[in-house]
Amino acid sequence: MREEVAFRLNGHDVAVEVDVHRTLLDVLRDVLGEMGTKEGCGEGECGACTVLVDDAAVVSCLYPVCEADGTSVTTVEGLFEPGGELSPVQTAYLEFGGTQCGFCTPGMIMASVALLAENPDPSEEEIRYALTGNLCRCTGYVQIVESVRAAAELMMERPA
Repeated sequence: MREEVAFRLNGHDVAVEVDVHRTLLDVLRDVLGEMGTKEGCGEGECGACTVLVDDAAVVSCLYPVCEADGTSVTTVEGLFEPGGELSPVQTAYLEFGGTQCGFCTPGMIMASVALLAENPDPSEEEIRYALTGNLCRCTGYVQIVESVRAAAELMMERPA
């Protein structure tokens, strides 16, 4: 069975006719060409596919695409600032070594964005808790936590 699903993707309206059994991850990558969102496990365990749906972090490998109808979806590609500049979170991840192989990075960044939108000045414990659904096999998380902390500071320094 196919159905039309319409939502706002990275600030642009999209409408796609999809099989109702498909996940948001499938449609983002295979239909809409948003390749930044990664599939790690396909079971909601690793967080590599994390995106924002109405500003809440969700694992898109388990999220039915039909549930996205009428929502606003943001992927890592949607974080760029005007003029193509990296967002503060992306910048901090690069500057503080929050990436290694990079596979988990889009999901980590999206979980970090969701955290900082809710809590602009999180403690280390709050950062670690917010990232518990995202697995990294490379860094040991120290640089990732430092990156989120640095992003929070960058965002607090920005003029309102």
